[in-house]
Amino acid sequence: MTSVIGGMHDRYVMTRRVRILSDYIGSRIPQGSRVLDVGSGDGTIARTIADARPDISVEGVDVLVRPATAIPTRQYDGLHLPFDDDSVDVVMLVDVLHHTPDPGAVLREAARVTRDRVVIKDHLTDRWGSWPILRFMDWVGNAPHGVALPYNYQSHAQWLELLAQAGLRVEEWCDHLNLYPPPASWIFGGSLHVLITAVPAPT
Repeated sequence: MTSVIGGMHDRYVMTRRVRILSDYIGSRIPQGSRVLDVGSGDGTIARTIADARPDISVEGVDVLVRPATAIPTRQYDGLHLPFDDDSVDVVMLVDVLHHTPDPGAVLREAARVTRDRVVIKDHLTDRWGSWPILRFMDWVGNAPHGVALPYNYQSHAQWLELLAQAGLRVEEWCDHLNLYPPPASWIFGGSLHVLITAVPAPT
């Protein structure tokens, strides 16, 4: 059952999602950046960005490295990024933090290794009925790949608190990404999704 639904999701949703998120994130990466994609999965989004932006370099890390990835990807423990302080320009976290038991710890590591910014795509729970919808979306998109599903979603206020605790401040907040076409967008779109660009807070 999960494989059938997952296949439908990949065919009808993923292509549009990759295109839109690649455009959004790519436009927020400064010229000549070294980019780290944390929880990179198969690397499709990062590869699409890199193909459109030959001035940047992209590499990934993931807890579960897939047999084939579109970008160079190394395994890590999910908590400690194998990079020095201030060693990359941009850290990407695309639908990753809600899969982690401690998103604050992952954010702190992202803040430690970045010189310039952290770009986060994730979810919001402020909308009425968001929890069952997000859980269903998560299950459809990730259960076929064996991805952990702790359903660790955050509200707007919780995101701001996690970012502040990591030493980051919001530079841009976008919660209408238009990832799904109608009529799916009426249920699965809108303010359930957020793209956050965060930069190191002044010390």
